[in-house]
Amino acid sequence: MEISCYRNTELAREPRFLPAATYNLAHTLLARSPSGCLFVPIRAMQYLAILDAEEFVFLDGERKCWIDIAWQEFRPQTRASLDDPVPYQAVYYQPDAAQLMERLQVELPRALNDLAAKGRFDGAARVIKFPAPERK
Repeated sequence: MEISCYRNTELAREPRFLPAATYNLAHTLLARSPSGCLFVPIRAMQYLAILDAEEFVFLDGERKCWIDIAWQEFRPQTRASLDDPVPYQAVYYQPDAAQLMERLQVELPRALNDLAAKGRFDGAARVIKFPAPERK
């Protein structure tokens, strides 16, 4: 599968913490993916999460290829134990994206658990990196 994703201008960013269980499960599933990226449907929100080693991006089912939110700059090395939350930066590309954050933090773990229960991680996929826009 190949999906081209686009970003609008960054509207805001904020430091956040991802619970350890969510981060650890995401990276466990990502490690099983032969393509190096993981497509996670978040059915309850009609969103698609695309995870790779550097960031998690979230696409609205209606806007298809446009990234609403990206979770970047994960710093798991700052944790004292594997049970500690992982700091990261949430980057918002849509005006209402901040409102989606609370729901994403609830629904992503559910979607990851659903995917883990299926046990399938095969298929060809490729993430094409585009340069990030310059910050002002």
